[in-house]
Amino acid sequence: MFGPYATMMLVNCSHCHTPLQLPPGASSIRCAICRAITYVADPRSVPMPPGAPHSLPPPGPAPLPPPSWGLAPPPMPGGRRKKAVICGITYRNTRSELKGCINDAKCMKYLLINRFGFPESSIIMLTEDERDPYKIPTKHNIRMAMYWLVQGCQPGDSLVFHYSGHGSQQRDYSGEEADGYDETLCPVDFETQGMIVDNEINATMVRPLPRGVKLHAIIDACHSGTMLDLSYLCRMNRSGQYAWEDHRPRNGAWKGTSGGEVISFSGCDDDQTSADTSALSGITSTGAMTYCFIQAIERGHGTTYGSILNSMRSTIRSTGDAISGGPVTSLITMLLTGGSMPGTLRQEPQLTSNEMFDVYAKPFSL
Repeated sequence: MFGPYATMMLVNCSHCHTPLQLPPGASSIRCAICRAITYVADPRSVPMPPGAPHSLPPPGPAPLPPPSWGLAPPPMPGGRRKKAVICGITYRNTRSELKGCINDAKCMKYLLINRFGFPESSIIMLTEDERDPYKIPTKHNIRMAMYWLVQGCQPGDSLVFHYSGHGSQQRDYSGEEADGYDETLCPVDFETQGMIVDNEINATMVRPLPRGVKLHAIIDACHSGTMLDLSYLCRMNRSGQYAWEDHRPRNGAWKGTSGGEVISFSGCDDDQTSADTSALSGITSTGAMTYCFIQAIERGHGTTYGSILNSMRSTIRSTGDAISGGPVTSLITMLLTGGSMPGTLRQEPQLTSNEMFDVYAKPFSL
């Protein structure tokens, strides 16, 4: 069985249907996303058949049973464990179709296994090519994979979340976002099930992260600059000089961790789009950001976070006109035009973190 899921009870929020972890013996739980309180049945109050779950069924469709993704990976030498979730979505046979996202996922898996020593058994791949229904990148499956990634993590663990697909924005009414918009990931079923909002991503993978655990997110999508709602953004100019911008919510909401470290590379700023193009590889379609990230490491520019970010930006700038003639994976543009639309691309990869640090002194490691 799926290790962490076998020992915890998940109930859906009665308002927004986010899966919530119910503490043992609790009769209610407050959702970190919408703040609604969900009540569960007291097992002493109603006779229940043996083996029946001690909770009220959530409204709407019943949640899927837990997937059998295997137990958490065993510790590596020195007590470290490495886990990753890799998600690539092409939105096949829709007007939002992309070409390179599954290529991105396969390349990232190869990099993690062969360059950074991630056990293949500790990597969850979510793509439309998967035959296991729990590994199709639906909203439910992506949510469950994010929970799996951080569940049971211990000091020394290294976690990676990679996403290649559509990103979008929606109006923020909480006052947390300086620009007035939340950033969102678009699952393969987003048109019927909705998008995954940055608030939920933060609550699921960032806030619970304990001291001694490191999470890297690599987000190759439009509007992805602050997709994890991390507190600080590294604003870098073309010469490589940088300054950290404070992106903590204006309303005082806590977006930090429980002591862990989270660093995110993203394909572009919140108001920019990301390319799905063959201009970089010259062979096949890839996400521009994923290609440049892997290339930076393979070409020896992966020593520090600053050197990676600089290399990624330089590669995209140097490709210039070749990318600008390629399709832009802006969800809004795709929906309005019914397909890819060439145009001038202004894409600048971004680096965000839950803490500020010297990007040219801190060694990069996964």
